[in-house]
Amino acid sequence: MIQSMTGFGRGEASNDNYKIVIEMKSVNHRYCDVSIRLPRKLNFYETLVRKQVKRYANRGKIDVFVSFEDIKGKSTGVKYNKEVAAAYLAGIQQISHDFHLNDTTDAYMLSRFPEVFTMEEPDMDEEILTQLIQEAMETAGGKFIASRETEGKKLQEDLTEKLDAVLCIVDEIEKRCPDILTEYRKKLTDKVTELLGDTKLDESVLATELVIYADKICVDEEIVRLRTHILHMKQTLSEEDNIGRKLDFLTQEMNREANTILSKSNDVDVSNYGIQLKTEIEKIREQIQNIE
Repeated sequence: MIQSMTGFGRGEASNDNYKIVIEMKSVNHRYCDVSIRLPRKLNFYETLVRKQVKRYANRGKIDVFVSFEDIKGKSTGVKYNKEVAAAYLAGIQQISHDFHLNDTTDAYMLSRFPEVFTMEEPDMDEEILTQLIQEAMETAGGKFIASRETEGKKLQEDLTEKLDAVLCIVDEIEKRCPDILTEYRKKLTDKVTELLGDTKLDESVLATELVIYADKICVDEEIVRLRTHILHMKQTLSEEDNIGRKLDFLTQEMNREANTILSKSNDVDVSNYGIQLKTEIEKIREQIQNIE
């Protein structure tokens, strides 16, 4: 099933000590652009998370949010560094002695000097955290893919309808082409009769003129190629992986054929059909931008 580049997934994993929550969301992007936000204490897991994300997406702008909770609340503590405080105090006392100043040092003032108190984080079980991150990522990734596939199914249905609409327009152009030649023959005959009166028209000259005109306005090749591209695109929509770029290329080819039809046309009806054709192809192109 095709996947949209728009998706969301959330997963969590926990034990008695830790809780990990991972959220993934994505929108369309030409390449695979992954942005990961981790708590500071889990920064060293970025490579692991990035590697896991690549299992679930090949294209799209993907944002990953990882949150961490220390369930027992022992993740941080305050450490008093006596040696540092003693060094500050000795320095202050020396300054007071050297410059004959009153020593007004108190405990609160001393505690505000750098490194007297530091935040201390106890060692965390990296093996357990790795396991929890992988478990949460697997749940989030599964839901992420499911949401992309759900959206992809809608895109497939919509694109199939649009391709059928393009095919109907191609049919109308093909139907109209023989009438254009018939009308041109009549117009040419009437014009010659008007100019020359009852003089008999040389059929060979008329046939030559009609052949030249028919060759000039002929869009048979473009119609055949358009039908081929439409069929190819429908077949591609049933493929499994990474079809977005392929579909984008086919859309460019379809647009090229539509432009050629318009450039050859000197008939109002065919010109209108050509404009409708380009409009539908543009709608297809816009939808394809959402496919991985």
